[in-house]
Amino acid sequence: MPPRASKRKATAPQNSSSITSADDSPTASDKTKTKKTDRVDSLFDSYANSSLGIIDPEGIEALCSDMNVEHTDVRILMFAWKLKAQRQGYFTRDEWRSGMKALKVDSLSKLKKGLPELEKEVNTPENFQDFYSYAFRYCLTEEKQKTVDIESVCELLNLVLGSQFQSKVDLLIEYLKIQSDYKAINLDQWMGFLRFCKEECQDICNGMSGSNNIGDLFIRFS
Repeated sequence: MPPRASKRKATAPQNSSSITSADDSPTASDKTKTKKTDRVDSLFDSYANSSLGIIDPEGIEALCSDMNVEHTDVRILMFAWKLKAQRQGYFTRDEWRSGMKALKVDSLSKLKKGLPELEKEVNTPENFQDFYSYAFRYCLTEEKQKTVDIESVCELLNLVLGSQFQSKVDLLIEYLKIQSDYKAINLDQWMGFLRFCKEECQDICNGMSGSNNIGDLFIRFS
């Protein structure tokens, strides 16, 4: 005779949706991240154009004013570089979030205090060339635009290179303003200006040809 099966208490089936695993509960770290994101978003909203959902030129000027920084200060361009802003004078929410996260700031006061560190970061050899290239591309405001007018280039040169190579920048700007061969500058030529400031004139001109022969003209001028 087979052994009698032992009697067991029937248990009510459990609804899996009503069970909350400890792993599903938000951790302290998650809550902190959420609060930081909320603060970053709140700061963004305080400067954003409510109808567009982005920070426009007026919002950027307001941001600069609140930080007591001129909107023409090179550190604002550095901030745009850190945000990887795609359109001149505009910051999207995603750009703002990623940039503020990279800067490890979530308030206006922290952002202002972080500007000197951002400047140091940009001026390192491994970052400056990328920033310099970005500064030119940031000025390409029209679709399929590949060049920047001479006047804007002169202003940009002084902004991004003036503090490091003022004498060479002054000479380069003087040349650009009196020459008549070029009405606009492309990215390759723009990068050549950085090489000029870093190296001896003759070395640069030996390496520039074709569309970049502005270097040959410049060596004759100087």
